[in-house]
Amino acid sequence: MTVAHLTPPLATGDVEEAVAALRDRGLRASAARRVVLEALFFADRPLRAEEIAEGVPGRVPRSDLTSVYRNLETLEKVGLIRHLHVGHQAGLYALSGTEEREYLTCESCGSIRVVCTAVLGVVRALIREHEDFVASFRHFPIAGLCSVCAVAAPSVGEEGQRHV
Repeated sequence: MTVAHLTPPLATGDVEEAVAALRDRGLRASAARRVVLEALFFADRPLRAEEIAEGVPGRVPRSDLTSVYRNLETLEKVGLIRHLHVGHQAGLYALSGTEEREYLTCESCGSIRVVCTAVLGVVRALIREHEDFVASFRHFPIAGLCSVCAVAAPSVGEEGQRHV
């Protein structure tokens, strides 16, 4: 199992700020790192490494997959990005925000939604109280059904449990 990095998140507003943050930490802002950052800033959702390597026609050039993985690891160590895992899919990568992001994912349509950490604080408190366990949902999101898929799946009860 891969683990999340514990580096504090480093939020940047654009590629140039991210490049400056790399340089401030003594790292090179190579063309390959810039390509990864540009793809993530351009995307409106977390991306797989393969999607980053494919590039964005007219915006971000294609890149070598090995180089993408190497740069994703470096960018995560610095705190510029985070990765998460959804089901049995390849890891997804997203820019860090000003705080740790946590996620909900739909098991039916595959949508991923950032959720306010304060909302999940209630869930974490219940888990801690009943199970004596401190939960985090930033690396492995909470899975369930989005409102659209829940309506389309009448065999799912209020608690999210499938009834057979």
